[in-house]
Amino acid sequence: MAVYDYAEQFTRQLAQMWARELTSYELTQSNQGIKFLNAQTIKIPRMTVSGYKDHDRNAMGFNTGTLANDWEPKKLTHDRDIEIPIDPMDVDETNLVLEMANVQSVFEREQAIPEKDSYRYSKLYAEAKTYAAQGAVIDNTVLTEANILDWFDEQMAIMDDMAVPQEGRMLYATSTIQKILKRAEGITRTMSVGAAGVIDRRVHGLDNVTIKSVPSARLKTAYNFTDGCVPAENAKQINMILVHPDCVISRDKYAYMKVFTPGTDSRTADKYVYQNRYYADTFLIERKACGVAINAEAEA
Repeated sequence: MAVYDYAEQFTRQLAQMWARELTSYELTQSNQGIKFLNAQTIKIPRMTVSGYKDHDRNAMGFNTGTLANDWEPKKLTHDRDIEIPIDPMDVDETNLVLEMANVQSVFEREQAIPEKDSYRYSKLYAEAKTYAAQGAVIDNTVLTEANILDWFDEQMAIMDDMAVPQEGRMLYATSTIQKILKRAEGITRTMSVGAAGVIDRRVHGLDNVTIKSVPSARLKTAYNFTDGCVPAENAKQINMILVHPDCVISRDKYAYMKVFTPGTDSRTADKYVYQNRYYADTFLIERKACGVAINAEAEA
């Protein structure tokens, strides 16, 4: 009887899978200094300082400034788990690791990864609604080949004016939006044919903004997480999200994956038991909320 810790055994494999299959992977790489540790609620330190004043050469001292600090609280809420019993007759005992790796791989690709993407994008949408007064944009313009570049330029200009860093911005878009971008009015096209006669017409970037294609099913405004992850009845389509990852905190606080061999768990008698849990969340930073602009279908 044994317990196998698959979170440790497959750390590198899972990291590669997430980097390859997760479309929202870049969001998890920002603000690495902020950790979710020892609390359900974290507090992000914020500081406000006053500016310069005119210097008086005849005065004996400097002008007095002010310094204030407060905290922006964030509470983690997305805590998920699953337990799957597996009959030993379905498992070749000499190939346990491979068999469990297959279970893990299928679960990650078909359940875990789509849910993580879906939750992060829908949470960004909800956070943008919350922080509209702080500069987050949710726009319902119907995008066409004639106006999509105007929409993009307008949002880029707004971010520029709000001092959002130009380098590092991402555009997450559905395949429909990418098709519109390919045919957008105002784009000058240069087509080259590779040595093998291959023509690549994909749009990978626009004005130094990296474009990432996201399956439309993962870009909805709301989801039902009762059993797996499915679009909510009132969900609308998010067409694209223009965002600088620095305005986002997205972390997995806790990840647990184990396999119990028969007899290890009395509840399941002679079965293998696969367990998977992850605890995570995604937030916009209030003072950086101007770093996100979302185009979506209008809500009723």
